[in-house]
Amino acid sequence: MNMEKILIVDKLIKNFKSGERELTVLQEVSFEVKSGETLSIVGPSGSGKTTLLSLCAGLDVPSAGEISICGNRLNHLSEDERALVRNRHTGFIFQNFQLLPTLTAIENVSIPMELRGAKGVERQAKELLDRVGLADRAHHYPSQLSGGEQQRVSLARAFITSPELLFADEPTGNLDEENAAMVSDLLFNINKESGTTLILVTHNLELARKTGRILNIKGGKIIREDKN
Repeated sequence: MNMEKILIVDKLIKNFKSGERELTVLQEVSFEVKSGETLSIVGPSGSGKTTLLSLCAGLDVPSAGEISICGNRLNHLSEDERALVRNRHTGFIFQNFQLLPTLTAIENVSIPMELRGAKGVERQAKELLDRVGLADRAHHYPSQLSGGEQQRVSLARAFITSPELLFADEPTGNLDEENAAMVSDLLFNINKESGTTLILVTHNLELARKTGRILNIKGGKIIREDKN
């Protein structure tokens, strides 16, 4: 395994304005993730977990500090340039699935590759839908799918680009116990097969313990790191 540093977070600070006040959500957060590692970020509600994930993924910009993905220093890039880095190197799984309602399952899975200008991606999308047990639901729309099925479609969509780095924000948070277990198993199995680096935000400690490292965050600071 190539153990290069795929994500570097250095003294990250994030402030938000709330009326007249300025709130500090993240306070000088620093950590590194090597290629192929799995890392979860856990902590109470309001601790800054999702904000940290959004910054690491280049979906938002920090107030201070540096973030680097696959050698790309995000602070020095425009919004469009950050979008290119995300499309080239990363995949995403969200708690609320974020499927496009007017597209079928197979069309939703195909989108990231089509954004890259790839042609003829239907076969690859079909293979991934089969891998997550949804081959027979390829032409169903999100409204015709259960929550667990929608999250499995989003899982297939996340892996279609063979991302180097996968971000997952509460991937089982909206699912019942049975579907959460199925999605969790698929996520970690496909991730292992693909050799993808995984960064996961979760309230679920059982899920967090499946990753190699756990960052415990509280009050916008990393208070402890555990290794599994």
